[in-house]
Amino acid sequence: MKPKLFFITLFAVILGLYSCEKAPQKAEDSQPEFSSDSLKVENLEYSVQGTQYKAYVTYDSAKTERLPVVYIFPEWWGMNDYVKGRASQIAKLGYMAIVVDMFGNATEVDNPKDAQELTSPIYQNPLSAKEIFEGVMAKAQTLPQADVDKSAAIGYCFGGAMALNMARMGEPLKGVVSFHGNLETGVRAQTNQIPMLVLNGEADENISKDEIAAFKKEMDSAGVNYSFINYPEALHSFTNPEATKVGEKYGMKVAYNENADKESWQEMKSFLNKVLK
Repeated sequence: MKPKLFFITLFAVILGLYSCEKAPQKAEDSQPEFSSDSLKVENLEYSVQGTQYKAYVTYDSAKTERLPVVYIFPEWWGMNDYVKGRASQIAKLGYMAIVVDMFGNATEVDNPKDAQELTSPIYQNPLSAKEIFEGVMAKAQTLPQADVDKSAAIGYCFGGAMALNMARMGEPLKGVVSFHGNLETGVRAQTNQIPMLVLNGEADENISKDEIAAFKKEMDSAGVNYSFINYPEALHSFTNPEATKVGEKYGMKVAYNENADKESWQEMKSFLNKVLK
């Protein structure tokens, strides 16, 4: 290479590197990233009717202000890694996330038979779920970081039904969100103003059109402020990446749907921001 051409090329390379290094950042890139080092995890232990419960709590310990509380009701699998992962996501949004231990001793199961044995008594006796929830709410009041006056609840599948029932029974919440949860639970809404966001899979065979119609009629009659969103082609458990594998293993019509998962999460974020601001 000729000397003159070499220096021109070298200058261009240096200029290119400099330009890349000094490239203007996008607005979202300029925001400070959340540090997982500040994510604190602890357990809340308490007793209800002689059973020991252990709720899972996580929040950003770097925040100095008191944090609104988001209670999370798990799927019928119980206290597994999936719901704990969702709790971490909620904590990164600036809330204190508390996963409600519905079965006692932080129990988790991995098959439909055991899951049904755990959830059936709760469906049959909704007041037992109310007692469990009130137990964890009372314990949350002892946490200095928790702003319990600003509380909401979300839930997945079985947990979605539980979240809706807590609103139906008038628990002190600013709002509830159900992800692919059962709508017919034997509990009827009283006249109240607890907003509800219901995120449903349109192809979910566990939730019939009659059940949806009955739910809407119930909420309209009670004057509940609610939103109902159907996601096309989404089956039951559409937010859980493991759902497709589980469905194939046990012959269940459940499957993950990435679009429905992402869109429903954004809906939840907007809802929580509105009711907990």
